Amino acid sequence: MIMGYKLYVDLISPLITHQSVFVSGMIKEIDRCKDALKLAKKGEIVSLVSSGDPGIYGMAGLILELNKKHQIEIEIVPGVSALNAAASLVGAPLMNDFVVLSLSDLLTPWEVIERRIRCAAEGDFVIVLYNPKSRKRVKQIVKAKEIIERHRSENTPVAIVTNGFREGETIVITDLHNFTDEKIDMLSIVIIGNSQTVRYGDKIVTHRGYQAKYGDSF
Repeated sequence: MIMGYKLYVDLISPLITHQSVFVSGMIKEIDRCKDALKLAKKGEIVSLVSSGDPGIYGMAGLILELNKKHQIEIEIVPGVSALNAAASLVGAPLMNDFVVLSLSDLLTPWEVIERRIRCAAEGDFVIVLYNPKSRKRVKQIVKAKEIIERHRSENTPVAIVTNGFREGETIVITDLHNFTDEKIDMLSIVIIGNSQTVRYGDKIVTHRGYQAKYGDSF
């Protein structure tokens, strides 16, 4: 049995052969996990599909929480997170310390998200934004930009990758001052550089400190 959000199951459709499939929509995550555990308890092998890595904003945490009552054997298969995929398409922006934040306040209060953005900006971390903008949630990305601009140059490189490695892939390299003018949606990953991030043509790189350490021998 293969279970998952319809979009994610569609993405693996070439790999599906004889398995039965059950799909459901957004905000059905709890029901999906409960159904998966019920079937597994009956002896079925159930594959619960996430996009990217299941342990990064995926289904692994929820299924383990709900499994406390059942103690069914669960195998978590690692994947390539959207942040890794997006970073590879735009260069090497994650070569030094970085922070990953979701701007969705569906499960996390906005006040908490805002504080985390501020701390990440103050700490000069490269910042990766998941769920940056939706049709109903348009102000959060603007507020995040305002907070970050207080702590770093408006010329800081920013990458926006939408549908990375999927049909309709788009890549935009811009800067902190202008990035909110670009098309951004729930399928976008936004990577905001730190004070050590530079642009080389169509790639961005965050320096790790080799040149500063080794000087002329670099």
